[in-house]
Amino acid sequence: MPFDIESWYERYAPMVLRRCRSLLRSDAQAQDALQDVFVAVLRHQDRLHDEAPAALLLRMATNVCLNRLRYERCRPEDADYEQLLRIAGTAHEQSEGRTLARDLLAKLFRPSDPLAASSQTIAVMLLVDGMTLEEVARNAGLSVSGVRKRLRSVRARLSELEGAVAP
Repeated sequence: MPFDIESWYERYAPMVLRRCRSLLRSDAQAQDALQDVFVAVLRHQDRLHDEAPAALLLRMATNVCLNRLRYERCRPEDADYEQLLRIAGTAHEQSEGRTLARDLLAKLFRPSDPLAASSQTIAVMLLVDGMTLEEVARNAGLSVSGVRKRLRSVRARLSELEGAVAP
């Protein structure tokens, strides 16, 4: 039996919009991302279950927003990493610090790494959303030890990169 998409929208759209606004830092982009999330729900409703819709929609919103940020980063005319820096909490007041942080994030989550997208999602859930490891694991489809392992690899790569940058 199909679930009632209209009731999902009425109930969860404000929550999804808040997530999109916090990640994209733009009301217009957040509105577009909200619509993209519910279009994806409509498109894939035959594969979705009516269990834990809030968690599902938050994960979908995070992925849609991160994909939008990646797209913007890859477009040379709009190579503005500011939104990703805000997500990571590394925006600095000084332009030199901002440039270094921007370069570090680009190297840390390089597009050629197949785990980069899910690592970014995990980082957002932990650092922006304040989820516990158990909640992140459940939402990411990993075990808690899998989330810890992913975080260790991100931290190791970050330490590597910081060591290479340090004078």
